Amino acid sequence: MTKQAQQTVVITDYDYGDVDIEWAIIEDAGLRLVAADCKTEDDVIEAAMDADAIITQYATVGARAINAFIRCKVIARYGTGVDIVDVDAATRRGILVTNVPNDWCQNEVADHAMALLLAAARKICGYDRATRAGTWRWQSGEPIHRLQGRTLGLLAFGAIAQAIAARAHAFGMLVIAHDPYMQPEDVAAHGAQPTSFGELIEHADYLVIQAPLTKETRHLIGEPELRRMKPTSILINTARGPIVDDNALYAALWEGWIAGAGLDDIEEEPAKQRDWEPVNPLFSLDNVIITPHAAYYSDEAIRTVRDFAAREVARVLTGKPPLSPVNAAQLAIVHPGPSS
Repeated sequence: MTKQAQQTVVITDYDYGDVDIEWAIIEDAGLRLVAADCKTEDDVIEAAMDADAIITQYATVGARAINAFIRCKVIARYGTGVDIVDVDAATRRGILVTNVPNDWCQNEVADHAMALLLAAARKICGYDRATRAGTWRWQSGEPIHRLQGRTLGLLAFGAIAQAIAARAHAFGMLVIAHDPYMQPEDVAAHGAQPTSFGELIEHADYLVIQAPLTKETRHLIGEPELRRMKPTSILINTARGPIVDDNALYAALWEGWIAGAGLDDIEEEPAKQRDWEPVNPLFSLDNVIITPHAAYYSDEAIRTVRDFAAREVARVLTGKPPLSPVNAAQLAIVHPGPSS
């Protein structure tokens, strides 16, 4: 009898410093691990064409790559959002897509959103710069407004946004939310007043974006929306950078359509580029705080997401069901039978 070839798992990209956690899990399952450094879809094709499974962090796994795969059975995402994976193309090819349920970083992102909000509202970075330069005056932060009684608006109201709402309530804020995929009574049951998108934009003193990146949400916040916001409002984005039109945001911050912003990502998503340079004009402004897509980070969260993603591919390749499938229902329709 011919010995069956060892199945291969390819990590397309990672910024964790090593793949020790994944290697231990994959090897224990009798599988082979290959770690790559992909930035483009061509890189993905070259590294993973023959792979039985793929784990991806930032690298795009689009239709072109998926159609080039010879025997891939599962694509696992380090994280919750699957905007970098063409799920429909994977489904057509009979490939399972998995993610990590967002409770792996729910508290981290909620904390980070509030940290950005508080730092922007209380002018923390401006005070720090002024103090280091020798200016010891509370007036260097003028104007600052009281948080209590102000309105926090949430664009999308999933688990992370609900955790942000709980934190905002502790500061005495009124919380409103717009989520077209939730019933108004469910929004209310989780601590926010349901509202329309237009009302959210116009009424929020602090607008926090926590929506997934989709065709519908790309550039959802552009010049028309920013012009409708209060001139005293602050925009916080702890979701994906491309939801906001950076050119429009620069104009809004420079010309005073809004007062400030806190961003955990920018439109070009630097982690997805090779040899990125900080030329985005937003970096020249003092009324915006930018962090390097770090909202999800804690040592505990990173260990959890790496462990979960690796175990998902190990489950699938050893004939067990995944714990967090993204397209299992669609696969059952498109590819009915045991393989689905």
